[in-house]
Amino acid sequence: MKEMPTHDSMMNPLLKALRQLGGSGSIDEIYEKVVELMGLEEEVLAIPHNVENSNQTEVAYRLAWTRTYLRKYGLLENSSRGVWSLTKKAKNESEVKPSEVVKFVRQLTINEHEGKKKKTENNIELIGNEGPEEVEEWREELHHLLTKSISPDAFERLSQRLLRESGFVQVEVTGKTGDGGIDGKGIAKINGLMSFHVIFQCKKYQGSVSSGEIRDFRGAMVGRADKGLFITTGTFTSAALKEATRDGAPPVDLVDGESLAEKLKELCLGVKTEMVEKISIDKEWFLNL
Repeated sequence: MKEMPTHDSMMNPLLKALRQLGGSGSIDEIYEKVVELMGLEEEVLAIPHNVENSNQTEVAYRLAWTRTYLRKYGLLENSSRGVWSLTKKAKNESEVKPSEVVKFVRQLTINEHEGKKKKTENNIELIGNEGPEEVEEWREELHHLLTKSISPDAFERLSQRLLRESGFVQVEVTGKTGDGGIDGKGIAKINGLMSFHVIFQCKKYQGSVSSGEIRDFRGAMVGRADKGLFITTGTFTSAALKEATRDGAPPVDLVDGESLAEKLKELCLGVKTEMVEKISIDKEWFLNL
C-alpha cells in the first residue's frame, strides 16, 4: 500500500486540479481529479478517517484540510453551494511552497485566537486541534446516530421519508432478503409531466461501498426500473463512482453520507437550523418621534 498523502502534499495537486476543471469545481469533482493526478490507489482511498464519528475517508478528510489552508492563504474561495474556485491571486501563482502556506496559516490562527482573547486555565490557547472548517460537529453527531443508534429498518423508513419529502410518490419499502439488495421502490415525478420508476438500496454503513456492490445492485434492477438509487451513510470508492456511471449500463445515482446529511438538513428531517436573534436599536426612529 502506498503512503497516505499529507494535507500539504495535496496543495499543488489541488490547485492543478481546479485549473484543469476550468477554475472551479465541486468537492467531489476536486476529489476525483486530485486522486487521478496523484495516482492514489484504491487501497489508500478506502481507509476511513474515524470509524466512530465520521463517514469520511482519510484522504477526503485531509483534502478538506488542504482546502481550508489554501482558502486562508487567499488562493481559494467557496460559495454557499459548496463550489470551490481559484482566486485572482491563485491565477497568478502556478505553484505554492506548502511549507510557507502552513507557516502563514498557523500564524494567522494564533493571531485570531489572541484577538479573541480565548485562554485556557493555563493561559495557553490550544491551536490546531479543531477539524477543517467543513467538518462540523453536527455532521459527526448525525453520522454516529445513523450508524450506531437506529436500526436498519429505521434507516429504511428514513430513506422512504426522504424520498417522499423530495417529491417521490408510491414509495414502498420492501426489505426482502435475497433480492439483490433492493430495499424499496418509488416513482420520481418530474414537473408533473414525466415520471421514472426507481428502485433503491439503503445501506447503513461506516466504510466505503465498493464497485462490486454497485454491479450487484444494478443487476437486480435491470428490467424492473428506469433508474437505481443507492443511499449510504458511508462513502463510495472511486471505482464505485465510475461503475455507477459506466457507459452502456443503466445509471445508478449515489447518495453518500455527506449528501444525505445535507438533504436531511435541507428538508428539516431530524436536523434543525437555529437562527441567532440579533437586536439593534434604530436611533433615528426615536429621534423622529
